[in-house]
Amino acid sequence: MEAKMKTLKDVRIGSTVKVVKLHGEGAVKRRIMDMGITKGIEVFVRKVAPLGDPVEVMVRNYELSIRKADAEMIEVDGPEDAFKA
Repeated sequence: MEAKMKTLKDVRIGSTVKVVKLHGEGAVKRRIMDMGITKGIEVFVRKVAPLGDPVEVMVRNYELSIRKADAEMIEVDGPEDAFKA
């Protein structure tokens, strides 16, 4: 059984993870990269809005809010306890 890809949307509040890969095409991927989210960078999840959208993160020492749909395109890796069950 293949392990499910872990995305930024799956990260627990208060956890830091590392970006493994950006999925998505063209303009969407470019926009995510323009926000400073690139392969190898660490992302700290500060908080998540009550309905799960948007997700507030810290990237390169600044706060950033990203939509859940965009967070699902950011593949991340980190300690097992950094992810929601």
